[in-house]
Amino acid sequence: MKKQLGAKMCLYPMPATLVGANVGGMPNYITIAHVGIMDYGHVSLSMGKVHYTNDGIKENGTFSVNIPSVRQVKETDYCGLVSGRKADKGALFETFYGELETAPMISECPLNMECRLVNTINMPRHDVFVGEIVQTYCDEESLAEDGENPDFAKVEPILFVSGDPSYFGLGKRFAFAWKVGKELMGK
Repeated sequence: MKKQLGAKMCLYPMPATLVGANVGGMPNYITIAHVGIMDYGHVSLSMGKVHYTNDGIKENGTFSVNIPSVRQVKETDYCGLVSGRKADKGALFETFYGELETAPMISECPLNMECRLVNTINMPRHDVFVGEIVQTYCDEESLAEDGENPDFAKVEPILFVSGDPSYFGLGKRFAFAWKVGKELMGK
């Protein structure tokens, strides 16, 4: 028997990210779990209209998506609790800039995506920012054996679940995509 839950968002867990933008010339970071894949070269951010970081994204037309590891859970949670209007969250991290020069990124995060804003969708309570990924940066110790892709077991991303607000770590691989289903082919 299934229980009806109403129109409830259940696409969790999601990676907790630290979105970076320069606001008034200073780096600012906000914790956002509602980051979506638009296609292989574009991401979307769903951010409440009240957020200070939105101003920087609109001002510069750039932002970053930083993937913190489980070792950075306190800093990640803090960046979601405190507004950049009241605290210098950029002071928590060593910031670096890439090709776009206005999208601050966090050196301590094992994985960073530098993005150019290509579209803003005006939702009733949220701004949805669509960004083109211009460059991706990964700590060498977090790369897979091929040296070209992140190894997420090494990245150790923080996974967020909204319903019982909690953070989780990544579990172990239990199957290979596009292979395990082949066992059912031809049956």
